[in-house]
Amino acid sequence: MTKDIFQLTDYRRQVAALYAKIRADDNPERAHATFIQTRNTLFAEHSQSPLDATQKQSFAGLQGFAYDPAYRFVVQPHGDVEDEVFDIKLRDDGIIQIRRVARVELPLPQGTAYLSLFWVEGYGGGLFLPFRDSTNSTQTYGGGRYLLDTIKHADLGMVEDGLVLDFNFAYNPSCAYNSAWDCPLAPFENRLEQPIFAGEFAFTG
Repeated sequence: MTKDIFQLTDYRRQVAALYAKIRADDNPERAHATFIQTRNTLFAEHSQSPLDATQKQSFAGLQGFAYDPAYRFVVQPHGDVEDEVFDIKLRDDGIIQIRRVARVELPLPQGTAYLSLFWVEGYGGGLFLPFRDSTNSTQTYGGGRYLLDTIKHADLGMVEDGLVLDFNFAYNPSCAYNSAWDCPLAPFENRLEQPIFAGEFAFTG
């Protein structure tokens, strides 16, 4: 058990270092290539990979859309939203709570869309942006994807006072890979009618 805790700490440390590299790189497409390469290595080699031992044997890399700058935005979050807390029941962790703290407007190629930003309540807290879109269950994971989860160090940073939302970095929650994991998914208000042709595809093993 102690060994697992330190291995998990190492995994999170490597994820934190990866996102620090992404934020420091002034070339988003190059940063995206680093993102893919590093995640593939972690998934294939690290003991705390979301993949189990059998899956690792046949793992050939995560697949996704080619980088598209049309899905990168620097937005001003609007804080004039209704203060509401959502209870999410997880199999192993019980109930976690997320609070709506802001809303963002996205000028997507397919039309303007809106997403809510959430804060994970509890010790330390963290900004959380899960979403679903019309590619789910066809090209991408049916339960939706994550873009920001600062508790796990998934943080694309700021440009001056604008929040970076680059959907090319959208990734699957751990439960997309196998049933050993249970993950919070996007509330209904973060289910977009538009497609997001960016980020990670559904995992096929």
